[in-house]
Amino acid sequence: MPTFPRSYPMSGGDDRHSYINNSSYQIAAINSVGDKTRQCIIEKLDLPLNSDLGSFRIADYGCSIGPNTFHVVQSIIDAVKFKQLKDKNEKSLMPLEFQVFFNDQPNNDFNTLFRTQPPSSELEYFSAGVPGSFHGQVLPRNTIHIGHTSYTTHWLSNVPEHVDDKNSPAWNKNYIQCNNSIEEVTKSYKVQFTKDMKLFLEARAEEIVPGGLMIVLGQCLPDGVSLFKTYQGILVDTIGDCLMDMAKLGLTSEEKIGLFTIPAYFPQFSELKTEIEKNRSFTIETMESVHHPLEDIPLSNHFLIAMFRAILSTIIKEHFGEDVIDELFDRVAKKLGKYPINFKECEKNVTYFILLKRNE
Repeated sequence: MPTFPRSYPMSGGDDRHSYINNSSYQIAAINSVGDKTRQCIIEKLDLPLNSDLGSFRIADYGCSIGPNTFHVVQSIIDAVKFKQLKDKNEKSLMPLEFQVFFNDQPNNDFNTLFRTQPPSSELEYFSAGVPGSFHGQVLPRNTIHIGHTSYTTHWLSNVPEHVDDKNSPAWNKNYIQCNNSIEEVTKSYKVQFTKDMKLFLEARAEEIVPGGLMIVLGQCLPDGVSLFKTYQGILVDTIGDCLMDMAKLGLTSEEKIGLFTIPAYFPQFSELKTEIEKNRSFTIETMESVHHPLEDIPLSNHFLIAMFRAILSTIIKEHFGEDVIDELFDRVAKKLGKYPINFKECEKNVTYFILLKRNE
C-alpha cells in the first residue's frame, strides 16, 4: 500500500515542471479562499484570545506543498492576530504565542519540508513535525485550536477490498481508478471512504478543543456526475490504457496492472456532506462550492500530463518500477496528441470549502 506525502505523491526532484504545475494548482485554490478563510476565523472563532489560552496551536494535516504550507499557516495566524486586536480587552494585550504542527506520513522526509521554511528570524511561530496518518489521532487530546487540510480527504488509507480480485463482482478489471463505471467497484470504494472519513473526523474531534475550527479544502464530484465524465477521470483512464499498451509489448504485465489501483475516491457533494453530518462532534458552519481560478484558464493536455505525472509518479514507481515512468507518460502525451480531451464536453469537479466547529 503506498503512502502519501504532504501533497499529492510527488515524482523525483528532477521533475521540476511537474512540481510547479501541481504546486500552482494548489496555491491558486488556497489563495482563492484566503479571504473566506480569514473572514470565517474572524466571525466563527469564539475562543478567548488572551493569556488564559496559553499558546495558540495550529495543525496542518496536508496536502499543501512546501511553501504553500507556510503560506496557509501564516494566513491563519494573521487572521487570528487581527481578530485579537478587533476583540481586544485588558487580557488580550499580551501577544499570542503560536505553535504549528505539520503532520506527515512517517516515511516521508520532514527535512524536505523544513528546508523550505522561512528563516527563524522571520517566523512568528514555533514549528514541529508530527509523523503519522491523519486517519488516526496524531496529537494529544484538546490541544489544537485551528486545523487545516487541503486536497487530502479523497485519499484512502487502503485500497478497497475485492477491487483487485478477479473473482469478485467488485473487480476493477483493467481500470486503475474508481471512475464510477462499475457499480460494485464504486460501492467498494464508497465503503472505504466512509470508514476513512469517520476515522478522520473522530481523530480531529479528539485533537481540536471545544470551540476550535477545522478548515477543509478539496475536490469532489457534483451530484449525479461520474468521474469518467470529467477531464481528470479521462486523463487517468488514458494512463491506464497506456499501461495496457505497454503490457502488450512486454514492458509490464497485465497481471501487475490488475493489481494496481489508485486508493482515491471522489465522493459526490451530497455524499461528502452526509459523512460529515454523521459526526456529531462538529457543526458545519460553512460548506459550499468555490470558484477555482484555473477554471477560467484554457487547459492544455500538456499541462494536465505534467500535473498528473507529479500526482501519480510515486505510486506508479512503487508498483511498476522507476523505468516505466518516462515511457508511460511519453505514450500518454502521444495518445492525447492524437485523441485530445474535449474540455468543453467534460463535466467539472467541484472545489469545496468547509468550515467545521468543534462542539462544546
